[in-house]
Amino acid sequence: MIRAGEIQEAFLEENVIIGRLLYSWATETGTVRAILPNQTDPTLLPLLEEHSVVVTAKEPPTPSILLSFLPWLLLLAFYFWISRRMVGGLGGAGMPGGLGKLMDGRASKPAQRITKTTFADVAGQDQAKREVSELVEFLRDPDRFQKVGATVPHGVLLMGPPGTGKTLLARALAGEAGVPFFSTSGSEFIEVFVGVGAGRVRRMFEEARKQAPALIFIDELDSIGRTRGTGVGGGHDEREQTLNQILAEMDGFSDREAVVVLAATNRPDVLDPALLRPGRFDRHVTLSLPDKTARRAILDVHARHLSLDADVDLDQVASGTPGFSGADLKNLLNEGAITAARHSASKITMADLDEARDKVMMGTVRTLAIQPEEKHRLAVHESGHTAVAFYTPNADPLYKVTIIPRGQSLGSTQMLPTNERHTLPEAHLRGQLSTLLAGRAAEQVLLGSVSSGADDDIRRATELARAMISRWGMDPELGPIDLRQSVEHPFLGQQIAQPRSFADETAARIDQAVMDLLHAAEKESLDLIKTHRDAVDRLVAKLETEETLDLEAIKSCLAPDNTVAPFAKYLPKNTNKSEPENSK
Repeated sequence: MIRAGEIQEAFLEENVIIGRLLYSWATETGTVRAILPNQTDPTLLPLLEEHSVVVTAKEPPTPSILLSFLPWLLLLAFYFWISRRMVGGLGGAGMPGGLGKLMDGRASKPAQRITKTTFADVAGQDQAKREVSELVEFLRDPDRFQKVGATVPHGVLLMGPPGTGKTLLARALAGEAGVPFFSTSGSEFIEVFVGVGAGRVRRMFEEARKQAPALIFIDELDSIGRTRGTGVGGGHDEREQTLNQILAEMDGFSDREAVVVLAATNRPDVLDPALLRPGRFDRHVTLSLPDKTARRAILDVHARHLSLDADVDLDQVASGTPGFSGADLKNLLNEGAITAARHSASKITMADLDEARDKVMMGTVRTLAIQPEEKHRLAVHESGHTAVAFYTPNADPLYKVTIIPRGQSLGSTQMLPTNERHTLPEAHLRGQLSTLLAGRAAEQVLLGSVSSGADDDIRRATELARAMISRWGMDPELGPIDLRQSVEHPFLGQQIAQPRSFADETAARIDQAVMDLLHAAEKESLDLIKTHRDAVDRLVAKLETEETLDLEAIKSCLAPDNTVAPFAKYLPKNTNKSEPENSK
């Protein structure tokens, strides 16, 4: 035990700071217990003994081995916990169990024993249904084909733009045949561990063979079926291992196994050639965007469970939706039903469908504070498009014109083609050029200046004119020569740049021919607007007041006496006046 006075005297000379601290503690408690660092001063211990200070020293305890390894144990435990989360965390299992679950996947079990979808639910794809309908007979009675030595294609590849009904057609095929339907997506085979995707493929094909006759459907095949040897990872990449397993499984089919593999993709250009050879996906079925008749049939299918008003004309809806896929048409009807429900209506009217069509094509109505002079220029611009389209014999008939902002546009002029065009005559293309440049021409004639509102019109007109010259050979001097600089993707509408295969002089001639074509179209638009200046002024005033004009209002301004020559394209083609053209 150390008395406070002795500690103070002993430590003030050599250890002033420590002595003061110990003294302050000892004056309160009488004793001090402390762990001091090693002392290098040799006079400290004699000094303490001289003042009769009792010093008791104990050796510090040796740390246990467990405590020394505790940080490493914690680090290893954290590593194994992360590994379990990565492999089997979804099911709460460890690494072996989780890996087994990953290899099983939901693809190894049929989506439904017998699907309720049939060919009656697939409209607008009659050609595709005919091509796959013979598979139904094979799946229903495979012995009948095998008796005569016939084999059905093991794989059928469905190709087409998104929304054209590839998945729906596969489900309808399984529903018609009444066989188990194994449905999966190509992305479900890709995992972080190499070999898991190949294991899933093996299990799915084994299960399908057990329940044969059966149908396997792989959606988005391009996610795993891309050409091998073009990506990073070489032959050990998980994607290529999965693709190799699919190729091996499809080669493993015997003539007695009634298992048909269907796959869907909208990128057939990137698929590995081994997938497309005979013996694997040896039948290719293309699903294209529906024409007017097919769109009408699709609307009938999706409108079966909707409450439509008597004024709804599905023929007019089909005519006004060129380029729409089956999914787009279903979305249009759904948007019309939502609009009717928002108004607390009991039935869907034609106005609801028109609003839904405008919303799908151009976007939702925007609320903008447009100045009067800008609104007047906008009315002039859209009136120019409308007037030139009305007076041009080869242009499509008008539907309506509006200056209400929607989406990215401030206004629009909508036209409805009377016939589905599979080829585009030169006269029709020149009429499109004149119509595209008519808004800028109207501003120039009626206002004396042009604006930036023709940005999209000029871009589209330039693309069309360049296609006429470089792709379709519609220039008499250059002639029928392929002079394009890019290749369009057949399904996505994208362009892929290609090395130019013609001289700089030829490129300059192409540019000059494109400029001449655009200048001629602009001159035609200017002449039409100048010729019918009074009628265009009436249309501008009425459009600026009412903001949206239908065909009857447009005709009242541009052809009040029905004496304009191109007016015949707006008349019904049948001569029986008591029966309308679109009546059933």
